[in-house]
Amino acid sequence: MAGILDSVNQRTQLVGQNRLELLLFRLDNSQLYGINVFKVKEVLQCPKLTIMPKSSPVVRGVANIRGGTLPILDLAMATGRTGLDDLKNSFVIITEYNSKIQGFLVRSVERIVNMNWEEIHPPPKGTGRDHYLTAVTRVDKQLVEIIDVEKILAEVAPTSEVISEGVIDVESQAKAVSKHVLICDDSSVARKQVVRCLETVGVEVTALNDGREAYNFLLKMVEEGKAPEKELLMLISDIEMPEMDGYTLTAEIRGDPRMQKLHIILHTSLSGVFNQAMVKKVGADDFLAKFKPDELAARVIERIRVTDGG
Repeated sequence: MAGILDSVNQRTQLVGQNRLELLLFRLDNSQLYGINVFKVKEVLQCPKLTIMPKSSPVVRGVANIRGGTLPILDLAMATGRTGLDDLKNSFVIITEYNSKIQGFLVRSVERIVNMNWEEIHPPPKGTGRDHYLTAVTRVDKQLVEIIDVEKILAEVAPTSEVISEGVIDVESQAKAVSKHVLICDDSSVARKQVVRCLETVGVEVTALNDGREAYNFLLKMVEEGKAPEKELLMLISDIEMPEMDGYTLTAEIRGDPRMQKLHIILHTSLSGVFNQAMVKKVGADDFLAKFKPDELAARVIERIRVTDGG
């Protein structure tokens, strides 16, 4: 699969335009799936795997790739299907999520498509609670499902959600009760993690599923004559979301004088220096990699102190 991924520099041109590139792949011979190319470091034929005793069944083994040892997760098994059996003819998509690198075992890799986030939609209502989708779209009239990788990773290797002792002080917690934070994230797991963290701090939380919902929420607020920067302590937004991504949401907010003073933190599983540059470009106040409860709580507490002049 050499050459399937273009240089990052070319792909950065899409960001801020509510666009993305999807790498299409299959877990069997029917359904088509997609993953944001920004999460993908490399695609290769499945290497030799070493079985890891006592690991999750989803982890088919570890592989030595570019001098590092990476866990290889079977995406079919992780989403409730039968695991892939023909490893020799399968592929591994090397990805980076939440500053961790892992490989996803898939049946085949097809191609990269350039899309607009407006063409990416939330899963249909009635899909149920236990599905593994964050979004769906269509490519050449074929349904493409986008898997909730954060949910899979949380099940295979759960992240601690406990806030360390000493991060939250009594004074800030007392002031937090009168504060309201808006969050948006298309991953149900990520949303719940953030909500639990913020509720521990003590603030009121409104949690929405994507950038479009958040933007409409803010529009309604300003149409009612309210100032978002006074009503809300901050907005904590994911970057990759159907309908409207976090970069575009931030740019829209900054472009509207009625809401442009709202404090915005982009909270994402996307890693790297590139995000720091994009945060500056679209005008966000801060960037935080997922999921670090101590850091997230500390940012909220810091904001409480600033707004209260303490």
